[in-house]
Amino acid sequence: MQIPVFLSLVAVAVALPQYGYAPAHYRHAPSYHVNVPANYNYDWAVRDGFFGNDYGHQESRDGYNTQGSYYVQLPDGRLQEVTYYVDGDSGFIANVNYKGQAQYPQPAYRPTPSYHPAPTYG
Repeated sequence: MQIPVFLSLVAVAVALPQYGYAPAHYRHAPSYHVNVPANYNYDWAVRDGFFGNDYGHQESRDGYNTQGSYYVQLPDGRLQEVTYYVDGDSGFIANVNYKGQAQYPQPAYRPTPSYHPAPTYG
């Protein structure tokens, strides 16, 4: 019983990193700068002619001022565009616009065949 316990302790000791290892109470916690205002800018877009998908998003932020826009191709053929901004405590202010006319194509009329039961003799 003593040999397996001894071998497992040796295996643990060999697996520990030899350099740079320090107990948890000696490690320094990472410092975060909480008072640094956010600052970013990004955009992306998708245009897929096969399926008719057309959508994208753009946003930029500098401190408490955020502004951006996004758009999406609707199933009725219109393009919906939303521009928005947030400035401090103003909340989310959005402006929604549509481009194009909504189209609802009617399927071609095809009369259904009329079936009559076959006569029975007997």
